[in-house]
Amino acid sequence: MGPVKRQPISTWIFVAGGIWLIGLGVYFAVLRPPLLPEDPRYIGSSLSEIQAALPGLARWLSRVFTVMGGFMTAAGALTVFVAATSVPARTRGTGWILVLVGMLTVVLMSATNFAIDSDFKWVLFAPAVLWLAGLGSYSLER
Repeated sequence: MGPVKRQPISTWIFVAGGIWLIGLGVYFAVLRPPLLPEDPRYIGSSLSEIQAALPGLARWLSRVFTVMGGFMTAAGALTVFVAATSVPARTRGTGWILVLVGMLTVVLMSATNFAIDSDFKWVLFAPAVLWLAGLGSYSLER
């Protein structure tokens, strides 16, 4: 057996980002309540007012979050795969697809959470910074 090839740091950063997306997807699909305490505050109504006006909302949101969680989990699984295969191989187009995926997942989610003044905005800012660090690392590893 030959020497073990060391993986670029960007591989590990994107693997971590993918695992984070998988975890977030599982949270949304399985654990997330239909409305967080911040949701009624953003809507401008109390939880009881929302439930009275829209009695089926919680059931509907549970389904929406299950689907959304599945998509997050899938995006995370694909990110791990790309990070483990295409990042070290420097496959043509990898950098651009990582920019696109990062913008449509962690950056969009972080920006939206700042726009709604979410209680979790700073927690959700970290994966966006991690993704940007991965892109920076990937571009410097040429």
